[in-house]
This record gives sequence, C-alpha cells and structure tokens, in this order.
Amino acid sequence: MANSRQAIKRARQAEKHRQRNASQRSSLRTSIRKVVAAINAGNRDAATQAFTSAVPVIDRAVGKGLIHANKADRHKRRLNQHIRGM
Repeated sequence: MANSRQAIKRARQAEKHRQRNASQRSSLRTSIRKVVAAINAGNRDAATQAFTSAVPVIDRAVGKGLIHANKADRHKRRLNQHIRGM
C-alpha cells in the first residue's frame, strides 16, 4: 500500500492508465478480429473494408505505445497477404 502522497497519486494515475490501455488494446484486437473473420468467411470486399479501417487503429496503438512498431507492421503485412491471397 502506498504511504506517501506521491505514491498514492502515482497509484491512482497507474490505475487510470491501466484502464485506458486495456480499452484501447481491446479495440485494437477487435478491429484485427473483424478482418480475420471476413477473411475466414471468404468475403474479399468485407475483408478489404475491415482492413482499411483496422490500419489506422493499429497505427494509433503504436503512437500511444501499446504495441511495438514492428508488431504493428507484422500484423498489417500478414493480414494484407491473406487478403491478397483470396
């Protein structure tokens, strides 16, 4: 348990950041899941549209420090390869 005022404030801030990060990480995963679902359904138009809307979400996650830039590029590359291979 935090004993100093500074430690209490940092604990409060850490909890806010944790909740915000969890929400943003969830929306990131949801957008990726929508692309994968469209790919598995075999619907190229829906997959392309979902991919187009997922790319900015992935890039925002990088800007906020939720995921590493290489991981974001890897996700985008793999999803795009699946779509082009349909």
